[in-house]
Amino acid sequence: MMKSRYPLILSTLIYLFAGGCNTGGSEYLRFDLSTVHHMEIDSLEEYGYSITTKGGDPYISLKGLNKPLGKEQSVLTFEYSSAEGINFLEVFFLSKETGSFGSNVAGSQKCPGMEPTGEMAVYSVDLSESIEHFNWNPETDLLRLDFGDRPNAELVIRNIRFRKRNEAENALVMEKEAFRNLDKQANDQSASYLSNTYESFITRVEVQDSTVLIEGNYLSDGGKAMLHAVKPWEDIIKPEQFKGEELPPSPFSIEMERYVDIDGFRYDQALSKWVVTKHGKILSSARYADHIKPERTMPKGVLAGRKGIGGYHIGRGHTSDLTDFPVTSITVNIWITRFMYLEEQENTIAHEYDGKIYYFNTASVEGFDRTMLEALKHNIIVAAIILVNPESQSADPAIGRLLQDEHFGGESAFYTMPNMTSVESVHCYAAALDFLANRYNREDNKYGRIHHWIMHNEVDAGNVWTNMGQDRPLHVFLNAYHKSMRLCYNIARQYDENSEVFASFTHSWAEPVPVDGDYSTLDLLNGLLRYSEVEGDFQWGIAYHPYPEDLNEPKTWNDRSATFAMNSPMVTFKNLEVLDKWIKLPENKYLGTQKRTVWLSENGTNSRSYSGKDLAEQAAGFAYAWKKMKYLDGIDAFQWHNWMDARGEFGLRIGLRKYPDDETDPAGKKPVWHLYQAADTPWEDKAFDPYKSIIGINDWSEVLHEVE
Repeated sequence: MMKSRYPLILSTLIYLFAGGCNTGGSEYLRFDLSTVHHMEIDSLEEYGYSITTKGGDPYISLKGLNKPLGKEQSVLTFEYSSAEGINFLEVFFLSKETGSFGSNVAGSQKCPGMEPTGEMAVYSVDLSESIEHFNWNPETDLLRLDFGDRPNAELVIRNIRFRKRNEAENALVMEKEAFRNLDKQANDQSASYLSNTYESFITRVEVQDSTVLIEGNYLSDGGKAMLHAVKPWEDIIKPEQFKGEELPPSPFSIEMERYVDIDGFRYDQALSKWVVTKHGKILSSARYADHIKPERTMPKGVLAGRKGIGGYHIGRGHTSDLTDFPVTSITVNIWITRFMYLEEQENTIAHEYDGKIYYFNTASVEGFDRTMLEALKHNIIVAAIILVNPESQSADPAIGRLLQDEHFGGESAFYTMPNMTSVESVHCYAAALDFLANRYNREDNKYGRIHHWIMHNEVDAGNVWTNMGQDRPLHVFLNAYHKSMRLCYNIARQYDENSEVFASFTHSWAEPVPVDGDYSTLDLLNGLLRYSEVEGDFQWGIAYHPYPEDLNEPKTWNDRSATFAMNSPMVTFKNLEVLDKWIKLPENKYLGTQKRTVWLSENGTNSRSYSGKDLAEQAAGFAYAWKKMKYLDGIDAFQWHNWMDARGEFGLRIGLRKYPDDETDPAGKKPVWHLYQAADTPWEDKAFDPYKSIIGINDWSEVLHEVE
């Protein structure tokens, strides 16, 4: 259940009721039967159709309008009946030139499904935001309707048309506009805080066993200055709510209790940042801990090479690949809400965190144990990808409600930004991270090891992959993401002083990626650098996904949006030189001296089919990327994803192996598998050289370019 109506984006508003409605003067729309995909469709009457879905991607385009839409006609509506219902509707906004199968899709909007009904009901969705956002012209452009992803669903649909919003819809427009205004205000205040220069400073924060030492200085024109611990659920832009400890004369050095009781929870001040205030105003930037005394002594994980596997789990089999390649790093997806409970369940493991016990599913945890131990056996460095499913996909809905962002706008989103707006939610999220860090950073390595932490997935496409509501302003989103990164970092460092956290990005760079892009990678990176400058640096790195511009197309050397300039719209395999140069710039280094870690943590090239030509082009795409990367020592590791072709990868065959359920060659090794094995061996050139002709080069040095 949503905690607020504000995130109910109008693009996903649905109204279901029996009977028809007035068309408001708009024309009825017809399907273009030549564009049908994964469905059977029959015309029932002039404006009615019978549909049966036949695959996982059933869609059809609407024919263009014969006359312009009337003023404010932005609600697409139709009548339907369906015994099974449809799990979602997705509306694609298409250029008339490219049509339903063109690659130049302006964007899409994923909407709620259609409830099962034996009688005709009305489905309505307001497209006004998408029409404006995607610059869709109803007089020249087209719409495509995608009817869920389930085969063998039957429905009758009729009288497709546009209409004006009703009173209830207009009221929600006004409510959402008010929320947007508040969001913009918070965004501007956060940006102002980050750009401000203060005359008072917190100079150092050290977390000890039971106390926190804070040092600094302040200027005061009379009256006492205060020191406040800003908790993760508090916002630095609202200092009027802060309380604090009166400071001694400047410069000051003060010790505070590390553990305090807040609303029935024991809270660890190691997760706070500290700020000097006076009369409800801040006098300094806030500062996180510069040093946290670790409970254990863990050796630093050292990469033995750059070949890795993304999304590894021992349950997927083919563990021989770990040694056959050999693999030196893996990423492991950890969906914390899928195996965490507030109350004890059968077959769960109890974990006490700061006075409260949480529970974790034994079978899930033991699967991670086996995965981590297998990696440990082969000296493989592990990065855990921390993913938070929304309430609807959580094993315990109570956990889901605590950790789902309060403005989650979920129809098009896979994961949520963790909610950190209350002490209860922060305690729950911290407990999950503490369970993992405590279990997988033991000096006896009883359960294996996690070395690094990838925070969520592709945050530059946050609307889809780390959602906290649709189209949140940059600094509102960045503030939440930075808090999540810092929370994980400050917990992990209590067990392993070498732990790093990585920020996860698509192949966006200076511009958001088309369709799903919300922020540019550079904007988020520059924001993280600014937070590091203002609130204290921490050892964060980059988990980048430099897929080809078109994930279906393995010939990445043809990518048009990947240029050899520092402001390239994208960074793909074609122009990895840009990422390599950026990470080496002095102003981007950790504490100004140490290069930040870069993992290409999710990437690969696709084979459109298993034909010889398509498999060869897939291998050539990897050969191009690998030979380029050999010159780029700013990139530390390369994890191939998906390691095996997977049915849930939107039709991609991006694996080193074929589908595990392939009828003729289950999980068979593709040519790219053998190329991956040959990389960094004495026979690399012999294996790679046949692919020069596909790339169109005579020498591998031709793949490298200077960056402007």
